[in-house]
Amino acid sequence: MDEPDSAIVAELQQDARRTNRCLAHKLGVAPSTGLERVRLLHRRGVIRGYHADIDPGALNREVEAFVSVELRPPSRRAIEGFKSAMFALPEVLSVYVVAGEQDFLVHVSVPDLDSLHSLLIDRLTERREVASFRRQIIYDGVRKQVAAALGNPTEADNVG
Repeated sequence: MDEPDSAIVAELQQDARRTNRCLAHKLGVAPSTGLERVRLLHRRGVIRGYHADIDPGALNREVEAFVSVELRPPSRRAIEGFKSAMFALPEVLSVYVVAGEQDFLVHVSVPDLDSLHSLLIDRLTERREVASFRRQIIYDGVRKQVAAALGNPTEADNVG
């Protein structure tokens, strides 16, 4: 990505609802140039989409947890099947295939602890490929809404 593309990404992460005209003005380019660059960023897969950040509590999802899952056997077929099955559940916010003792990290959001227990016992353990799981209740957290490109550290960064 060049500097103008990076600037577009930074601006859209701050406010993805701004108009093309506003974005172009902020970047100091013609609206047609800004629009074409945004379209190219979409085609290249840099911009994957836009979404509203909704408070889970407003949707009766007061409890969030991370669930670490180990599969047996850890085959590609089991991994893909489990990933699809978990992502299809309405309580699941995200699914990560990870390295280490566990094969998956699943972020869930439910109304209460009883609902979490039911999800784990009634839906997760009914899957034959699940060997074990661990859950961690999330009390609080912060998440960055803006991701900046990370460059290679320079020698000047390593001095001191």
